Amino acid sequence: MASKPGGSSGAQPDRNRNGWIVLAVAAAAFLGVLSSPPALLDDVDAAYARIARTMLESGDWVTARLNGVPYFDKPPGQVWAIAVSYAAFGVHDWTARLPMALAAMALCWLAWRTGRWAFGEPAGLYAGLGLATCYGLFLFTRVRMPDIFVACSTLFFLDCFLRAQEGGLRRARSRMRWAGAALGAGLLFKGLVAVALPLGAVGAYSVATGLWRNRQFWNRVGPLGTAAAAAAVAAPWHILAILRHPPFLDLALESGPGQYRGFFWRYFVNEHLLRFLGWRYPFDYDRVPLLWFWGGHLAWLFPWSGLLPGLRRLPFGAGDRAGRARLLMLCGCGFALVFFSLSTSQEYYTLPVYAPALLLLASAASRFPARLRGACRFAGTVHGAALAATATILAVAPPPPAGGDIAAALATNPDAYTLSLGHFQDLTLESFAYLRAPLLLASAAFAAGAAGGWFLQGWRAPAALLCASLLLFQAAHRAMAVFDPYLSSRPLAAAYLAAPPGELVLDHEYYAFSSLAHYANRRIWLLNGRKNNIEYGSNAPGAPDVFLDDQSFASLWTQDRAAYLATYRQDRTRFEQLLGTDRLFTVAESGGKILLANREAAQTEPERGADAAGP
Repeated sequence: MASKPGGSSGAQPDRNRNGWIVLAVAAAAFLGVLSSPPALLDDVDAAYARIARTMLESGDWVTARLNGVPYFDKPPGQVWAIAVSYAAFGVHDWTARLPMALAAMALCWLAWRTGRWAFGEPAGLYAGLGLATCYGLFLFTRVRMPDIFVACSTLFFLDCFLRAQEGGLRRARSRMRWAGAALGAGLLFKGLVAVALPLGAVGAYSVATGLWRNRQFWNRVGPLGTAAAAAAVAAPWHILAILRHPPFLDLALESGPGQYRGFFWRYFVNEHLLRFLGWRYPFDYDRVPLLWFWGGHLAWLFPWSGLLPGLRRLPFGAGDRAGRARLLMLCGCGFALVFFSLSTSQEYYTLPVYAPALLLLASAASRFPARLRGACRFAGTVHGAALAATATILAVAPPPPAGGDIAAALATNPDAYTLSLGHFQDLTLESFAYLRAPLLLASAAFAAGAAGGWFLQGWRAPAALLCASLLLFQAAHRAMAVFDPYLSSRPLAAAYLAAPPGELVLDHEYYAFSSLAHYANRRIWLLNGRKNNIEYGSNAPGAPDVFLDDQSFASLWTQDRAAYLATYRQDRTRFEQLLGTDRLFTVAESGGKILLANREAAQTEPERGADAAGP
């Protein structure tokens, strides 16, 4: 089954040089935006950072805990990575972000390595640089979610599988054991979906080529050795978690509040099987419209999505290395899209598709230079339209008011928040007054992309688009800093830490003010917050009772000690009715959220600007 590479490889120094170029561009894209502000965001962003901090301080690396409550919903891979980063460099915002940035860089390097081996040096360079500068990979690594790690394990598995189709049997088996180890790592980062995606791609490939009937094919794959390697990596944590949190093998196919059936049921049955079927409790997720779920990749792969029409001219098949690689990457993309289309679907779920997709686009770019030129002009046209839009906004937007923050100028559209960019609908003309600096930087990026895409020739055109993406990423990072008071509760945390010590109560669910809990670095009370993902663990034996109802909260608030409440500004009236206006004192306001105290002496001004994530 041996065959020659899909293109000339060039001298070894040149090959190494291109790998370093890919890493340098990826570092500019992902390491260049680690700074704070923006702070860690409310919701899962700060929640994972808090779990990692608790794990590091407690020394319990088996059971994740959120506010002291066992948290069984996700495997610990990402939390381990953040905790190790904390241990190495201290607890900061940038250290919480570092593992994801390094994973993104590793994914770009893997894309270069696979593309170089399968299609030749130019395609490898295109794949690595294209992945580093596509919009989707940047967008979906702004929040601590494990999908980028699954993307790495999936691409590594596919690369090992391809290489195992060539050379001697012993070397093929060795490569597949490494592939199995990647499956095990994926299991520790995201669970069974990290196995389903690469195995689904290989399964579709084997059916398409007819290799599933070939004994030599299975000898090379070595399923038992591959599975053993995966188990060696992933089984120890799973076994320890099951043993620590019985019952061990509850298989009930019903899910609801107030139930506790141990780790195995929650993690495997509820979070995998019932979630896929749409029967999971809590039902706190939505489906993205199918048309956008598929078509949105035109945006996620931009500015390189103009290469998509070139895929129809590529040869796919098992006859040579390049054909095998193209077919496997196509199967990987297709299986993932179909898999999630049949289940719950969010846009970032398909992040593992981006590397296989960019490898296909890179193959088309290196094989058909005219198509690359057309894709650059398409991207230049889009950049030109975006430049016109930003110039118009800058011309008509009013000057920003003195003081205040952007939250005062935003609308609210909760029905749109299913989409990753749904908050764009919250923008008003007045809100753009706060975004003038990021818009100017974005305008420069769009101008570079438009001019480069249309007027530059040869390698200079894609190089201009690459630079435009890097500049736009910086603009996006600065825009998120402007949104910081709206997206994070860090100013409230700073005010709490500067005030006299006292009990801290969060209104609503934990995730609404998760960054406040993280930066305050203490266990907090949840008012009417026994809901969503924290509810299940609260029923576990020995779980701390950190929940208050209105009656117990009123009792705590009227005691002769300091107490603080974080809530939304519009909910203040409810607490005035419950407690009385003479027992509510404003400590801080930020982004539509307020921190209230039960005594006047607790009023203070929040500290701003520090990067440390707490004491």
